[in-house]
Amino acid sequence: MARTWDILVPEQIDPSGPESVADFAECTGMDEYGSVEAALADIGRYDAVVVRVAELDADVLARADRLQIIAKHGAGLDNVDIDAASERGIVVCNTPGANSRSVAEHALSLLFALRRNHRSADQHVRDGGWERSAYTGRELTGDTIGLFGFGAIAREVSDLAHGIGQQVIVYDPYVSDDDIPTRMGRVSSLQDLFARSDAVSVHAPLTPETRHAISTEELRALGERGVLINTARGAIVDEEALVEALRTNTLGGAGLDTFESEPPGEDHPLYARDNVLLTPHVGGVTEEALARMSQRATANIRTVYEGGIPSSTVNRDAIGESTE
Repeated sequence: MARTWDILVPEQIDPSGPESVADFAECTGMDEYGSVEAALADIGRYDAVVVRVAELDADVLARADRLQIIAKHGAGLDNVDIDAASERGIVVCNTPGANSRSVAEHALSLLFALRRNHRSADQHVRDGGWERSAYTGRELTGDTIGLFGFGAIAREVSDLAHGIGQQVIVYDPYVSDDDIPTRMGRVSSLQDLFARSDAVSVHAPLTPETRHAISTEELRALGERGVLINTARGAIVDEEALVEALRTNTLGGAGLDTFESEPPGEDHPLYARDNVLLTPHVGGVTEEALARMSQRATANIRTVYEGGIPSSTVNRDAIGESTE
């Protein structure tokens, strides 16, 4: 009989995932160590790890003598050194699509709230005010929303946006024309996406190519009534350029769920602006999405435990394996 596996899991994880592997594994939460750093210092005793935002860099993986799989609780893998994992024969996989609807709804909710001045109107009422004319908003119907990236989340945003009567255009050089619905428009450059959109929603992965891809020129092209929504990765947006665009009214507003540094820290210049909505990287944090990500991450671990390779493995070629 195969021995029981030890699995390291995040501090906050829906219990349905760990419960589903109880027949062959014992799960330990990072919170049981007192800190993420202490948990990662002990990674050598684990056969598998479910990771959300903890950094699994080359130094951490050098201590992972028993580790066979890194199962991402979500889609983005910028916090995992995939090359270092591959060198050690460690399977790296994610749960694409598990939180897509949740993130898409969050992106649109930020856009709705900005167009209707929810942040400042809410504070106005709490302060005893009732100046209705001061908070005249704008409908979203008829606007054009631009999508930077066209993966699973962007596809959900597209469906929601079409449902409220918006036009949708997309920029993604890695997606073929056949994969873009005919009801959507496509542009050939990021600059064109910003110039043609009333709002842009970011759904690209963070790569060397996309880091600070949105900066002064793109924000200027979006314009003084334009809105930027970012529920992807903070470093895709040049925050200094964003602050300046908002300060000079070059840009109409921004809804941000992610930041270059998380948390952003005290006295961030974005805090003082009424035309900015900020949330603490919670786009994919719904009860439904958390359950799906937990269950799919642990299902990937079961696949490896049973000798297979999960279909969402991102380093399949590097570890020289094939799906069973």
